[in-house]
Amino acid sequence: MESVKIVLLTGGSSGIGAATARVLAEAGMTVYAASRRGTVETPAPGIIPASLDVNDASQTEALVKRIVETEGRIDAVVCNAGNGIYGPVEGTTDAEARYQFETCYFGSLKTIQACLPVFRKQGFGRIITITSVMAILQLPFQGFYSSAKAALLALSESLSMELKGSGIECCSILPGDVRTGFTAARRFNAAAQDPDSPYKARMEKNLRKIEKDERDGMAPEVIAKAIRRQLERRHMAVRIIPRLDYGAVGFLVRILPERPKLRLLNRIYA
Repeated sequence: MESVKIVLLTGGSSGIGAATARVLAEAGMTVYAASRRGTVETPAPGIIPASLDVNDASQTEALVKRIVETEGRIDAVVCNAGNGIYGPVEGTTDAEARYQFETCYFGSLKTIQACLPVFRKQGFGRIITITSVMAILQLPFQGFYSSAKAALLALSESLSMELKGSGIECCSILPGDVRTGFTAARRFNAAAQDPDSPYKARMEKNLRKIEKDERDGMAPEVIAKAIRRQLERRHMAVRIIPRLDYGAVGFLVRILPERPKLRLLNRIYA
């Protein structure tokens, strides 16, 4: 078994990304922590900050080329860059919906596509996508975030079948609520800011609930350690939901009929 030594990590400047960079570096890996800012929260040996807009395929290809020229290889890519847009489906513009998909889905796709030729030439590579429990547990007023994460999950699992026998493996990590700057950075679409919206009262209740859950959520290191465990395994799992309680939620989602499940979620969140 080849060990993972060189990792490209997107969204590496803060939150889950910064925690992942630290945890992987502490495990002896060299981590290229890429982000638009090109900085990391806590500089440390083994962490190399890199500027990258994952929406720009040419930037991604250039960074992959730079890493290969410097290190001789890339063993793994962790697609963590993402964003969030909040609001009702009704009234959401095409531009607002595309904003959500551009980074979360297409940014990850471009990153994976830039790394695949390197992995195939090596005969080895690990691809980890950071999706969300909301990929399988849809919530009101976050339909576009859920949709983008569900699309990324489907992409990863389809790709894992396509790559069978190549030495390249895929794993999706589905975090639940995590304490990061994501809460403060959430973008609201125009429909969510309409004072006359028919959804106004329900959105206010919903937002209080999800922001409380996020503030009380798990530390980003929980996700970082789950990523490290997968990279260190002989074979990665296809799908991981870190922490027992969120894993139980994932199990219930699979066995509950859709109508009672949606009724329950609507009662809790809207």
